Amino acid sequence: MKIYDVLILGAGASSLMCASHLDKKLSVAIVDVNGKIAVKLKISGGSKCNVTNVEVSEANYDGDSEFISAVLDSFSKEDLLNYLRTNGVEPVIRKDCYYFCKDSSDEIINIFKRATNHVDMLLDRDILEVKKSDDIFDVKTSKGILRAKSVVVATGGKSYKELGASDIGLIIAKSFGIKTKEFTPALVGLTVQKEQFWMKELSGLSCQVSIKVDDKILKEELLFAHKGISGPAVLSASLYWQKGNIAIDFLPRNNILELIKDSKKLLSSVIPLPKRLSKALLEALGIEDTECKKITNESKEKLVRIHAYEFAPAGNFGFSKAEVSRGGVLTNELNPYTMEALDVKNLYFTGEVVDVTGELGGYNFQWAFSSGFVCAKGINEWCSQGYDESPQSPNL
Repeated sequence: MKIYDVLILGAGASSLMCASHLDKKLSVAIVDVNGKIAVKLKISGGSKCNVTNVEVSEANYDGDSEFISAVLDSFSKEDLLNYLRTNGVEPVIRKDCYYFCKDSSDEIINIFKRATNHVDMLLDRDILEVKKSDDIFDVKTSKGILRAKSVVVATGGKSYKELGASDIGLIIAKSFGIKTKEFTPALVGLTVQKEQFWMKELSGLSCQVSIKVDDKILKEELLFAHKGISGPAVLSASLYWQKGNIAIDFLPRNNILELIKDSKKLLSSVIPLPKRLSKALLEALGIEDTECKKITNESKEKLVRIHAYEFAPAGNFGFSKAEVSRGGVLTNELNPYTMEALDVKNLYFTGEVVDVTGELGGYNFQWAFSSGFVCAKGINEWCSQGYDESPQSPNL
């Protein structure tokens, strides 16, 4: 039976970046449940794939900041953009911050196809189990056993079940005694309590807001939905919210008291929001929609809450609506300079299966690409040493 140098489980962003940067002398195979590679890359960002962001740092992620920083320093946003440009892809910026493929996600997928044309693509097969014996890994799949000297687990999270998503990566990690955090939905809409049901009646409306969750402030668009609230600002806020209150500033670019000053118009007419939203907000705040000049001091005190409407969400929309999963293999179980498990030689974890989750806006693809590159670099260094010992960082 053939023994691969590297067997990569999963055919997503981190997997393909890793395979693309492995030494061509190595025998490599990618295993995936889908019949095609990069299925999530293909559909992301309206099929144009938000690959990264203008501003990228560990502050944009939920996870261990030192670990995240080490990985991003090894393969930064600039490194990613240079890689894409060198391969003929020039991403475009939208909304002054998001990098997208200009025409289609196929642009970046085609880079990976060319860079991995030497790799065996073992697709359309379930990954069932991984065991190790005498320094060789046995990977059980629905189409038989595969063997390798090293294994990269890049199986992603549980969101997008229709694309084959599962928690197999955590199952593999736990089978080797590696600690994990169970997956939960992230970058997902939030449901509301009975007191905020007025929001559901505004389904389809949107506005620019600022949302405060603990010490995080997320600024972008909020979309009212049948189940509660969604939109970019809410999705990013959901990454940091687990329970308790959030506060929404519905007028982050204005001061409500300045807007109503000396105005003879109705409050709902002065508030620069869709009329239905203005009226609903006033009712939620317990304020009569009267002429601005007639507003009482008591009403003014209530009105300033439009900048900090505080409430506790009931929950979230669940995995079926989540962009990504929070949780995964704990980073203190991994080497940030190689992505290798500290206690299991030649077993690596990359991408979403690791307990690092980014905000909305290209951060999760950046993490996938960065961790995949770091993993490839670690494997290449190990192989250049003649498979004797795994490379270690100077800080470990």
